[in-house]
Amino acid sequence: MEAQGEINMIDETKLFNGFYSKKRVLITGHTGFKGSWLTLWLLSLGAKVAGYSLYYPSKPCNFIVCALKKHTINITGDIRDLSSLRAVFQKFKPEIVFHLAAQPIVKRSFEEPKTTFDTNIGGTVNVLECIRITGSVKGAVIITSDKCYRNEERKEGYIETDTLGGDDPYSASKAGAEIVAHAYIKSFFNSGKSARICTVRAGNVIGGGDWAPDRIIPDCIRSFSENKKAIIRNPDAKRPWQHVLEPLSGYLWLGSKLCFNSKLQGESFNFGPAKDVNQSVKEVAEKLSYLWGDGKWLVNKQKRFGKEANLLKLSCDKAARLLHWHPILTFDDTIRMTSEWYKKYYESKENMYLYSIAQIDEYVKQALRRNLSWTRGER
Repeated sequence: MEAQGEINMIDETKLFNGFYSKKRVLITGHTGFKGSWLTLWLLSLGAKVAGYSLYYPSKPCNFIVCALKKHTINITGDIRDLSSLRAVFQKFKPEIVFHLAAQPIVKRSFEEPKTTFDTNIGGTVNVLECIRITGSVKGAVIITSDKCYRNEERKEGYIETDTLGGDDPYSASKAGAEIVAHAYIKSFFNSGKSARICTVRAGNVIGGGDWAPDRIIPDCIRSFSENKKAIIRNPDAKRPWQHVLEPLSGYLWLGSKLCFNSKLQGESFNFGPAKDVNQSVKEVAEKLSYLWGDGKWLVNKQKRFGKEANLLKLSCDKAARLLHWHPILTFDDTIRMTSEWYKKYYESKENMYLYSIAQIDEYVKQALRRNLSWTRGER
């Protein structure tokens, strides 16, 4: 990690063609893990950010830890409440929308299937309906999940035209959100003056500030910080782990390009790590334990809930071809940055806003060294 005193060396507002500077951006689910990091990055890009969320998803919560409430227009509301959401659109008049609000926990989807479907499908309908009747919106990125694909446990990565589906409530709800989004796009956003909308899929996103239950990194960190043994399940399952900033760079780049390229209307994109990043849950626990210094863990041999996929991988060739987007972090980089963030929090609990911006700055510097398209200002 580079010194915090260097975080202002890069003019973040010039990234992504300078598109987000002074733009009114609405994020649903802004208090969540990905939503809070997206909020951080948009603030550094000079955007005016409004967020709409029902609750803080965990304690601690990254949104609170980074003191983001004082930097944003923070609105408490249920994504299932169309009238409340519509009032926010009418008042704030967003130009760009990022829809992340969801019930994101697979285990909870078995416990509360109706809430999961109502939130993930019905909430997406409400967002699209508000975009349909709000003239200020120029572009929107609808975030679903890699689990929207019907999983056949195959080794090659899923591409955007593969069959959608899901054998559990969470996966099915994400596939349903994709189908709803594309129906709206084809039916209501098919003129030259329409808002431009895309859906994006990513999974196994990790990084500092995630304390959600039943996820490998938060479960380990909670245990390590209390000198307890972490309990992991399905240790042999392999995942394409990616740092949260990787897909967010794709979301932001796509959001900026949407407003200048009508050919992107209605497209879907996968965002994931490099093809060689595909480590097991056991490898993640071992690496995180080593970096933490004295972390211990063991495998839960009890019966697991539902059915979990052992292999799920995305192909990001389309994003590379049409957006010239590429991931940049290795697995070691991803785990290191994640561990460093949590160690900073548990050691000091101070200036996590600045430290998070410093990690964004570190990521941007790597992207600049690779001369990635979103750093150069190309259309």
